[in-house]
Amino acid sequence: MITLKILLDMRDFQGRRSDRDIEVSPSMGMQQTNHKRVVVVGMGFGGIRAARRLADSGLEVTLVDRNNYHLFQPLLYQVATAGLEQESIAYPVRALIRGSRNLFFRMAEVTGLDLAERRVLTDKGPLAYDYLMLAGGSETNYFGNKGVERHAFDLKRLTDAESLRNTILGIFEQAVLEPDPILRQQLLTFVVVGGGPTGVEFAGALSELIRYVFRKDYPTLNLDESRVILLEAAPAILGAMPERLQRYAERHLGQMGVEVRCSTMVADAGPGTVTLASGEVIAARTLFWSAGVKAAPLAGMVPGEKGPGGRVKVNPDLTLPDHDDVYVVGDMACIEHEGKILPMMAPVAMQQGSYVAEALIEREQGGRPAPFRYQDKGSMATIGRNSAVVSAFGMQLSGYFAWVAWLFLHLYYLIGFRNRIVVLLNWGWYFWFHERQVRLITAADAAGKKTGEQ
Repeated sequence: MITLKILLDMRDFQGRRSDRDIEVSPSMGMQQTNHKRVVVVGMGFGGIRAARRLADSGLEVTLVDRNNYHLFQPLLYQVATAGLEQESIAYPVRALIRGSRNLFFRMAEVTGLDLAERRVLTDKGPLAYDYLMLAGGSETNYFGNKGVERHAFDLKRLTDAESLRNTILGIFEQAVLEPDPILRQQLLTFVVVGGGPTGVEFAGALSELIRYVFRKDYPTLNLDESRVILLEAAPAILGAMPERLQRYAERHLGQMGVEVRCSTMVADAGPGTVTLASGEVIAARTLFWSAGVKAAPLAGMVPGEKGPGGRVKVNPDLTLPDHDDVYVVGDMACIEHEGKILPMMAPVAMQQGSYVAEALIEREQGGRPAPFRYQDKGSMATIGRNSAVVSAFGMQLSGYFAWVAWLFLHLYYLIGFRNRIVVLLNWGWYFWFHERQVRLITAADAAGKKTGEQ
């Protein structure tokens, strides 16, 4: 039944195949028709949701992104830890819109906004619009710490995941040849900063990679020397979760060999060192940063008041103040729900993308859309093989059944039938054999980038 629903979702999105592809010159903006023109910037979760609903809506929709694919960011950490091929978590935008007569795509970088003239300025020329939806997402927030920014890895793009995987694999190739025990210990120490879902999932996956896969790959290397250290500035990891699930996650990570240290802040980082606010220095060649995000640079091009992280403050209907033809959604938007600013998470972006698409259709039919209301469906995080935590609909799950729920939900939201099959096969292979097949070093300087070696 799940497979049937996924296939039906794909069919509903793709619609009927057109007799021919329609191309529009970016310099001309859009085709000259009587339909209203919508420009959607950003093909993340919010942009894709809006595109799904606007397909065959009668509106002329141009989708704009610097990449020609939609990236399923929640699984980037599995690419970085050799669990998945990078192509299995991305899907070409043009393949998504192939059967839709009113959807067009422009691979371009937004360089500015001319709201007075209703134009989006790009490196491929301007695009005129009647309605504009900005869903540019976010970028890593280093909070002004230049040392950390220079030496830490993050996970926001496919290239980030590949680079981090190359580094991890390259470091073990170095370690197996390193005679100095002090330098070898430094190589085998990994510091993960940020105890949110990304940090927890990455730390757990990295620990399992070392314990179950590298132990067989490097039999001459004493992997008892390796350390995975998870640092969190708050008193507990997974701050959005109930306390019981926080304790479970911390305890389970400890059983996996991850050193969890809460109420611990990073002050600086250098080549092979991580300095804590307490003055303690950890000798570690690899630092992974997942301690914060901020709005993408596109938010800085938008006039008006900004909230925390440079997010754009919007009206209750997600429109920009003084510009009711401009919508801001996802990580770029700053809007409150029950007295708190909505978090920068995929479920928020998806609901907002769907809302904006429905609002545009309703406006064109002469209606007046109601304000956006967020439905909190909970949160989840996987800790490792057979274990996860889920807080949803008043329920608190942990362990195996939470892990199964995490698997199916991520498979459901992953775009592309082939991608779902490939990811499911990789997960099944690892579940039964504790083996990760994507252990490929694809860069000559892999172990040197951001590690101080080169």
